[in-house]
Amino acid sequence: MDIGSDDEPASGQPVGFKIAKITSAEVTPTAETACESTGCCSSSSESSTCSGDSASATSIADNVTEKSQDKSATHSTTMSWQVGGMDCPSCASKLEKAITGLDGVISAKVMFATEKLVVNCESDSMAAQIINKTKETGFTLLTTKKGEEEAPKSLLKENLPVIFIAIMMLVSFVLSKQSETLGLAAFTATTILGLIPILRKAVVMAKSGSPFSIETLMSVAAIGALYLGETAEAAMVLLLFLIGEQLEGYASAKARSGVKALMALVPEEATVIRPDGTKVKVGADELKQGDVIEVAPGGRLPADVVLLDSAASFDESALTGESVPVDRLAGEQVMAGALVADKVVRLKVTSAQGENAIDRILHLIEDAESRKAPLERFVDRFSRWYTPAMIVLAALVVVIPPMLFGQAWDEWLYKGLTLLLIACPCALVISIPAAITSGLAAATRRGALIKGGAALEELGHIQTIAFDKTGTLTQGKPVMTDIVSWDGDEDKLLRQSAAVEMGSAHPLAKAVINAAEARGLTIAEAEQREALAGRGIQGITEGDLLVLAAADRMPQGVVLTSVQTEQAHQLESEGKTLVVAIRNGQAVGLIAWRDNLREDSAKAVKALKAMGIHSVMLTGDNPRAAAAIAKEIDIDFSAGLLPEDKVKEVELANQKARVAMVGDGINDAPAMKTASIGIAMGGGTDVALETADAALTHNRISELPMMIALSKATLANIRQNVCLALGLKGVFLITTLFGFTGLWVAVLADSGATALVTLNALRLLKFKSND
Repeated sequence: MDIGSDDEPASGQPVGFKIAKITSAEVTPTAETACESTGCCSSSSESSTCSGDSASATSIADNVTEKSQDKSATHSTTMSWQVGGMDCPSCASKLEKAITGLDGVISAKVMFATEKLVVNCESDSMAAQIINKTKETGFTLLTTKKGEEEAPKSLLKENLPVIFIAIMMLVSFVLSKQSETLGLAAFTATTILGLIPILRKAVVMAKSGSPFSIETLMSVAAIGALYLGETAEAAMVLLLFLIGEQLEGYASAKARSGVKALMALVPEEATVIRPDGTKVKVGADELKQGDVIEVAPGGRLPADVVLLDSAASFDESALTGESVPVDRLAGEQVMAGALVADKVVRLKVTSAQGENAIDRILHLIEDAESRKAPLERFVDRFSRWYTPAMIVLAALVVVIPPMLFGQAWDEWLYKGLTLLLIACPCALVISIPAAITSGLAAATRRGALIKGGAALEELGHIQTIAFDKTGTLTQGKPVMTDIVSWDGDEDKLLRQSAAVEMGSAHPLAKAVINAAEARGLTIAEAEQREALAGRGIQGITEGDLLVLAAADRMPQGVVLTSVQTEQAHQLESEGKTLVVAIRNGQAVGLIAWRDNLREDSAKAVKALKAMGIHSVMLTGDNPRAAAAIAKEIDIDFSAGLLPEDKVKEVELANQKARVAMVGDGINDAPAMKTASIGIAMGGGTDVALETADAALTHNRISELPMMIALSKATLANIRQNVCLALGLKGVFLITTLFGFTGLWVAVLADSGATALVTLNALRLLKFKSND
């Protein structure tokens, strides 16, 4: 039904994020964009290759090296693997650079959060070459098939290198007490054995385009210490380095734990009911749209489904945070990962393979990794020249004092090596990604999906928030509140109105039909039903021509009396939307609806005001209805807006402040794109969700102040991390030049700073706002 408002209630779709499909032949990376597969369709024993329309792809920014600009991907193949052995985002960067360096590789992307490598190359025959290169770089590749995951290492095996070097250090120390010569030999042997794998990795990194890796710096420092005869210190340097690597890996694993928990929500098997009634167990990755499945109490849903039984309860706490089970009726949608609470249920699969609610969120998390925050991009650029500059400084420290001032070479070589270790930018490089990854994970746990570091950073600078009304501040589920019959026959007016609305999917039409059915009225669909663009709808029922028209857009010649006009104004002043019923050219009554406010709308606006953020409501509804809604939640408003008017309003606001636009409908998408950041309601349209930079997946407006508070906390955490990383380096730089600190302290400073900034970032996982 069209009553002249562009503001239509939400469609009521379940939470979901649609990922565009493309074939591998359509992928053409440029300097700005590279399309990457986010799923695997067919696998060989060690690779998984997507083909045809089964490749689900997302547009990834900042993902193409210079060489990909010169290559054509007219006939390309996209392959993906799970990566084992990654300890930090810098590991992902090293692997990405190594794979991109291979001839025939068009683009490569490593998603640290989901531990996935996606490669777009000229042919699937390159799989073996990619796997070998990955092994050389120090990582392992696994197929993305369920059940083919990396076996977890025992605690002993995982820490074996550290334990081995520590034992050798202890033995060397004991021997040095007995004999200086034996101790020297033992410490030398310890250093050489510990250095071999590090040196080998440094060589591979250098060949892959990362000559200034921590492995390179560590190797130079250890070899230099051996040359100077500082064997005990060289061994201590390696031990501290290995301990730092383990701590970093542990902290990063904790940061990824939320993503892994999300991936674990989908079971590996499902019970399918065949058309003949037989039941068979199949892998969850074999399910197809339309399959009927059966799930017992305590079982999780392997796909997005609709309920076939009359009613059932589902525990959706893992997805929504709501601890109380939710009752669903026949035909209602339920998301993958939900837990069946009360009985055995039958359901029909609605999601295609790789496109259920969990998959879509994972796709967006992967996509989010590529959308770096401005701060993160700055640190990336800074670290590119910082390390070479520090190496030059270390070289000058070694050369200038002995050559110009006659100082001892050994003394200044030692100081230069120490500076080399202090120069390692690990703590600085990881300081921002660690904070942003933790911030994004914390937001997801609270029901807010933020698409990348850039969006997370922008949220912290927002000064004004513009809200759509219907489906955003309101529930998007209007109910008929009033029917006024001026000829005294309400039942006839309601019956005929429902007959005209029959067949319409519009929420207002459904509300009229539901009200008629609730009264037990018999409804026969009207004949010659016709939508009147911008005005309303009409049809012939019971021999009468009935028109339902907006009060300000009635047919020519129809005029309301002063009493009737007053009644209409009274209903509108209560925040209700209404139409005038016109039977055979005569106005016979009014029908009014009310789309009630969400329970948390007032709370959210109040919390935003306390944070110093101005809120405004943009709506296509009439000014009187908008004023009534705005008064209830104490918010400014602009009414009677078309989609293009919303864009203009946002553009004007953007000139004075940084604006966020919150909406749920197709008509909100242009304004969301115009704003500094767009935020979609999780139950809104796919267009709004894809346009937005963030989404409130649980449809709770009250999570919006939390998102902004979390963004501010993340920015503060980043500042702390950068100050900590650079501050420690500055302190030890000075103490080294004055001879107060040595090699092992430099390593401790670097590894310690890396661990400290990572642990500081992990505090965001326990973030609690004051809402």
